[in-house]
Amino acid sequence: MLDLGNKTIDESQQGMALKSDLNAAALKKFYIESYGCAMNFNDSEIVASILHEKGYGATSNMEEAQLVLINTCSIRDKAEQTVRHRLMHFKGLKKRNRQLLVGVLGCMAERLKEKLLEEEKLVDIVVGPDAYRALPALIEEAESGQKGVNVLLSREETYGDINPIRLDANGISSFVSIMRGCNNMCSFCVVPFTRGRERSRDADSIIREASELFDMGYREVTLLGQNVDSYRYEHSNGEVISFANLLEKVASINPLLRVRFSTSHPKDITDDVLFTMAKHQNICNSIHLPIQSGSTAVLQRMNRTYTREWYMHKVARIKEILPDCGLSTDIIVGFCGETEEDHQETLEVLEACRFDLAYMYLYSERPGTLAARRYEDDVPNEIKSRRLDEVIAVFRKGSQLSNESDIGKTFEILVEGPSKKDESNFNGRNQQNKMVIFPRGNSSVGDYIQVKITGCTSGTLFGEIV
Repeated sequence: MLDLGNKTIDESQQGMALKSDLNAAALKKFYIESYGCAMNFNDSEIVASILHEKGYGATSNMEEAQLVLINTCSIRDKAEQTVRHRLMHFKGLKKRNRQLLVGVLGCMAERLKEKLLEEEKLVDIVVGPDAYRALPALIEEAESGQKGVNVLLSREETYGDINPIRLDANGISSFVSIMRGCNNMCSFCVVPFTRGRERSRDADSIIREASELFDMGYREVTLLGQNVDSYRYEHSNGEVISFANLLEKVASINPLLRVRFSTSHPKDITDDVLFTMAKHQNICNSIHLPIQSGSTAVLQRMNRTYTREWYMHKVARIKEILPDCGLSTDIIVGFCGETEEDHQETLEVLEACRFDLAYMYLYSERPGTLAARRYEDDVPNEIKSRRLDEVIAVFRKGSQLSNESDIGKTFEILVEGPSKKDESNFNGRNQQNKMVIFPRGNSSVGDYIQVKITGCTSGTLFGEIV
């Protein structure tokens, strides 16, 4: 799953109903911060909707909130440490406001519930990813002096009937969750233990949500799941909807609605999906395809169920059907037993694939995972750091070459908003998910425009409106 770092509601669109109509009359305020993957940000929007129904309004000022929530990630130790630091800050707020309640949501809540409640005494409420409907009742328990806890996992919960309150920044792009949980037992990953087993959301509710977003002015949706390619929903009439079927249904809502998706597992993405992408111009030619390591031996220890050669064949197949498809990936550096030869094989894959975007991390052992039980975390930190530097350097060289090959080309860009560095410029992404910066001209946010690429860095394209 794509890692989005952290984001607070004060980054949400200022003119949205969330900050105006919904909050003007709200007597109680909540403040929320989200960390980790796109699924967590989407979950925060579900939580906002649940709280709104109980009379809460969002605030960007934690000082005026009666309820402070932090939606957490357990994928890496660094993410957990960041959350701990934030909880210590919130502890200071509680000293000044005895009525303030602090809650931890998400994956870290499920994994560390006892430690958070008893050992550190930092929180009043702990809610796992499948228990957000219980949040109002848990708040009442916490208000009475009890700890509010529910981290039960579910085999059915998809929140398909809840309309999320959008906390995103631009009012143009939004996430739509299509499934929850994961059945892939990668040895390094906690997701199957913190989010439970895989279950797919009702296809009709997905189409309805995407359609409503388009009617609200959104022009891009990203379909979310830990492994979207294994989406499978069976209607009561026996009709089975695969991920390729779902993609086609969402793309058919309107040709002006761009469709993206994340994340794909290399073993599951099918030709049907690729041919559906090729058929519909508004399905973006961009695939996030995590490889994790370029070494077959390491991939076997990771339980990724494919080899280096198999992955490279899949990339070749994608390029055969979608020649201009953008590719992004995840790389874990320094996994248990990784040798220098294994590392060199990862560098070779990076050189061959020229990924447009890569999320690259040092391996950090996650308690409770198969890797923690079976393998020794035996690569010294200094070697991990050196290898990560080399991985980043090779990736940047490849992405630079990829971007340079785009100079002189013209792309259709969906205008997303002002450039962070210079508000006289707009930014937007092309079909391949590359960010493009260009002078505003007469364009407006939400427009589709043609931009000719005139320059680049390893991470960004620059152009001018044609």
